[in-house]
This record gives sequence, structure tokens and C-alpha cells, in this order.
Amino acid sequence: MKENPARGVKRLKGETRRVRYLMPDQIQELLSNCDGLLRGLLKPLVTVALHTGARKGELQSLQWPQVDFELGFIYLLDTKNGERRDIPMNETVRTTLMEMERMSEFVFPNRNGVRIDNAQVQISFCKALKKSGISDFHFHDLRHTFASNLVMEGAELNDVRELLGHKKMDMTLRYAHLSPKHKTKVINILDRVWSQISPQVEKVVELKR
Repeated sequence: MKENPARGVKRLKGETRRVRYLMPDQIQELLSNCDGLLRGLLKPLVTVALHTGARKGELQSLQWPQVDFELGFIYLLDTKNGERRDIPMNETVRTTLMEMERMSEFVFPNRNGVRIDNAQVQISFCKALKKSGISDFHFHDLRHTFASNLVMEGAELNDVRELLGHKKMDMTLRYAHLSPKHKTKVINILDRVWSQISPQVEKVVELKR
């Protein structure tokens, strides 16, 4: 071709990353409607996702030897970036997993005892969403819900980054706007620092002006 047909076409602007999350009352409604679905596995699956920020694929591959009740950690081996990630269990996750029947080496198996597939999870999850009146929501948004609620409660962004397994902070910064408490805490530093300025220092500053 003599000319590039794409010449003159404006480039698209940068990607707008989707952040869809649920609030606590919606979370409780969803969990109650997960009960009994997917042979009783959907509610614990969603619960663990909400309390760990783990991806669906990471939970689908999760096996019992990766759950350490003694030390209180879940060891994720099959992660997106290929690196092991250790997630501490809170009491909700610990209780949920301890109460589950061990049907196979997989924590969330299919009927044959092997890794549960996406279609099975999706069908049951959509039923629970519909019953809860929640629209435009995907399983991956449980991960956003985990991160968003942590940040809104004042969690440090770097701690959230580590829990999510983000290598770079820019992936976690999408949640920064949800942290008004953190911003207030930072801006209040000036009150503390400048209130300690002595009258003598103030005079020197004035003279220099």
C-alpha cells in the first residue's frame, strides 16, 4: 500500500479502568442469596473472594494444602503474575473454610472432584445477583469490592497493593479517590508542624519577606 489508511486517525485516550464495588448492605444481601447454590459452594467461594481479594482463577485452583489454619494464611500459587502470594485469613475466612466439607484436594471442586470451571460459577453467581437486584456486576468486581471497602475504611494503599498482588502502585491508585480519611490525615500534618513554629521563627520569616 502506498499510504497508511490509519494516518490522520486520532489515537484513543488512555484506558478508563472500571471500578465497580458493593457496599456492606449489598454484600450481605448477595451472600444470603448465594446460599445453597453451586452445591453449597457459591456462598463460601464468594465469601473468601470478598475477604481476601483473590481472583476467581486463584480460588478455582486453590487446594487444601495451600490453606494453613495453624499460621492463618492462604498461599496462592497459581496467580496472574506467576508469583506466590500469601494472604492472611481473617476470622470470617477461617470459619468459612473450617466448616466446609473436604470433597477433594480442591477447596472448590466440581462434581468430579477436580477444578471447578468458569461456566458453573458464572451460572450460579448470576442467579444470586439477579435475586439480589444487583446489575452490571462481575465476579471480578468482588476483588474491587474488597479493595474499595478497605481503602474507604482507611487502609494504606501500599498494604492494599500487597494484598492484591499488584507489582506496581499505579494499578492500586484507581482506589485512591475512595480514601478521604487518608487525605484528611495527610493534610492535617501541616496543622501539627506549623503550630510548633515559635514567635521568633515567625519574626525571621517576616523579615525575610
